[in-house]
Amino acid sequence: MQIDDTALPGVMILTPRRFSDARGWFMESWNRETLRARGIDLDFVQDNHSLSLEPGTVRGLHYQRPPHAQAKLVRVVAGRILDVAVDARKGSPTYGRWVGVELSAANGRQLLVPVGFLHGFVTREPDTQVAYKCTDVYAPDCDGSVAWDDPDLAVDWGLGADAAVLSDKDRAAPRFADWDSPFAWDGRE
Repeated sequence: MQIDDTALPGVMILTPRRFSDARGWFMESWNRETLRARGIDLDFVQDNHSLSLEPGTVRGLHYQRPPHAQAKLVRVVAGRILDVAVDARKGSPTYGRWVGVELSAANGRQLLVPVGFLHGFVTREPDTQVAYKCTDVYAPDCDGSVAWDDPDLAVDWGLGADAAVLSDKDRAAPRFADWDSPFAWDGRE
């Protein structure tokens, strides 16, 4: 498995090796021992899978606050997305900065989003399916979101506000500056 760092410490691109033959291909999308050998030791406890029917569907920017904060390993099963992580750790030198990575069924890439980062994506194709592993279970009382189109964050989603397909939750999310992050930087990178 190829593991690449991004501009945000801890956010990594994992590209599993695909083994192809006349039938198609096979890949190992996650292996605890392989990742532990690379210094990534996460205990995933829940798998999620979403289907977004329309291109331009935005899901995010989401988080779960402690005590149920989640790290996520995100991949695309069908279609294509721009996957985004925003550093939400107070005191971090990269606080409020974002990174976006194209994930698709074709490229097989995955994005590792650590605890303390907002996460969201926009679909680029119809009928896009996203699957992700989480290190904690869904806890509605800890669930939250920040405005996906906040001009202070300036995430380049590649679409206008009028083109986005949104949930009511995401439409009503507060701006980053008006939100009190429950995450703090621990001084390590």
